[in-house]
Formats: sequence, structure tokens, C-alpha cells
Amino acid sequence: MQKTLCLDFGNTRLKAGIFENDVFSEEIVLFNDDTKTIEDLLETYKPQRSILASVIVHNPLIEDLLASRTKFHKLSHLTRTNFTTPVGKPESIGADRLALSAASVYYFPHKNNLVIGMGSCITYNFINQYHEFIGGSISPGMEMRFKAMQLFTAKLPLVQKEWNFPLIGYDTQTNLQSGVIAGITFEMAGFIESYADRYDNFNVVLTGGDTAYFARQLKKKIFADSNFLFKGLYALSETNNG
Repeated sequence: MQKTLCLDFGNTRLKAGIFENDVFSEEIVLFNDDTKTIEDLLETYKPQRSILASVIVHNPLIEDLLASRTKFHKLSHLTRTNFTTPVGKPESIGADRLALSAASVYYFPHKNNLVIGMGSCITYNFINQYHEFIGGSISPGMEMRFKAMQLFTAKLPLVQKEWNFPLIGYDTQTNLQSGVIAGITFEMAGFIESYADRYDNFNVVLTGGDTAYFARQLKKKIFADSNFLFKGLYALSETNNG
């Protein structure tokens, strides 16, 4: 059985995904990027291939370790992809956006795809039916919005997300929760509607940790897949490690 280790190093969390052949089997949250942590992964799962997508300054020694024990690929603007990037500075495209674009083409080819990635920031990634990554938008993620209101004001508190909040807040906490969580929902709905008005043969994918909740709030038909980024990494590993 072919096993592939996919590493996603984001601003908030470090995660690993395991594929057995082409089937996603497990997600692991990593507490750090020490070589010992990666060695434990390699010993436990014994992957033949690995790929790393990182948007942080990570421990460089793990790349040597992965290359010595697996067929390893580090995602970058030099990666061979199943789409083109006719944008001004392709080298500036984040590793997470490359992976999401690859997944959209792999699973929904020849469609105008809008992939919404919910992480530290919310990314709107548009890949047209000709498999070109055109660009999109980036806005603050949920935790960033909560923290910004506490940091840049004198009296507003830092509140946590709660899904059972009122649309019309009745105190400071619920006002902040409504502003952030309902605000994100309306933002996404507005982007989706604007793209749908402009493009036919249109498809929307929502991914990230809070996918299930926000997918229920959106009226348009979308595909919700919290592991979509891992699936993009797998597709890129197959292209670059095959």
C-alpha cells in the first residue's frame, strides 16, 4: 500500500494528513516542528512519499529528514501543478492557496471554481474553467477579528466563538459574536453571489476547521470538505513525487 504524508504548516496550527493510496485516512495535529516529532510520524506511519506546505518559518532540518526517508517535495512556486498561474507574481502565491487550487482542478475539472479557505485568514481562490488561478481575495479570519477588536480598543473584551448567538446582540459579548460570525457568513454569501452572477458553470468549495458550521448558514449550493487542502497536497505529491 502506498502511503503519503502531507504536512500543512499554517499560522495557527501544524497538521499532518495520511493517505493510503488515494484515500485520506487520518489527520494529526502536531504540537511543534521538532525533528523528533517528524521522526515519530515517519516511524508510526512509514510513508513512502511526503509533501510539505508551509506558510511559516519552520525548522529547516525536517526537510532533510523527510528527504532522507521518503520521496519528498516542498511546495513552492516551482512546483509542477495541474493549473497555470497567469498572475503578476506567481512566486508570491501562498502554499495553502496552491494546494486548494490543485484540489479544485483535481476534483472539479473544467469548472469555474471558487475555493474558500477558512484559516487564520479567509482566502477566496478563483480557478477558472481553463484551469487558471486568477487570484481572489484575502480577509481576516474569525480569531483575528475577535483579537483585533480587543487589541485596538480600550474597553472591548476578547470573546470566544459560540455558535448559538443571536443576530441582534443584547450585550457586549453577543454583539461581538454577531459582528464576527454573522459578518463572515454575509461576507462569504456576498462573494459567492457576485461570482455566480459573473460566471456560469460555477462551483463553490468551503474548507477549513469551521466548514461544517458555515456551510449550514449559506443558501447557495456548495461543497464542504474540511480536508480539501490535504487532498490538494496529495494531488501535487502525485505529480511531483511520482
